[in-house]
Amino acid sequence: MTSARMMKTTYAGTPLPEVKIFTDRFLSAETTEKVLNALIEVKHIRQINICGETLPLTVKSGPHTGIPVNHPERKMIKFGNTEIELTKLVGEFFIELNADCDVDAAVEEIRKACDKTVNIGYSLEIGRYSKYRPTLTDTLRC
Repeated sequence: MTSARMMKTTYAGTPLPEVKIFTDRFLSAETTEKVLNALIEVKHIRQINICGETLPLTVKSGPHTGIPVNHPERKMIKFGNTEIELTKLVGEFFIELNADCDVDAAVEEIRKACDKTVNIGYSLEIGRYSKYRPTLTDTLRC
């Protein structure tokens, strides 16, 4: 019998590296658009995930429940050739790289893109920050 600890975990052959960009403050919609469009030019990026504070359409609780929230940063941005609605004040980017890329070269390109577009300061880390395989909680349905 094989124990779970002895099994090698793989994803597309190997766990793929990720780059985490953590900005010093939340970005405006314009800056987020600039960063995303600069990152889209970097080769070997497989996927970009953004994290931040959600900008709801309506007040969710309290005496003003249901009243529209007209936040000036919730707007349509252009990402490549597509327009998307930005629903967050972005503070983190998680960038998954392809397995066959030179990680150091890709990170340097990402750093250059951030230096051009993020003027408030940021931290850049390399690691694995998101799940790359299903876990028990993904299969349980209550």
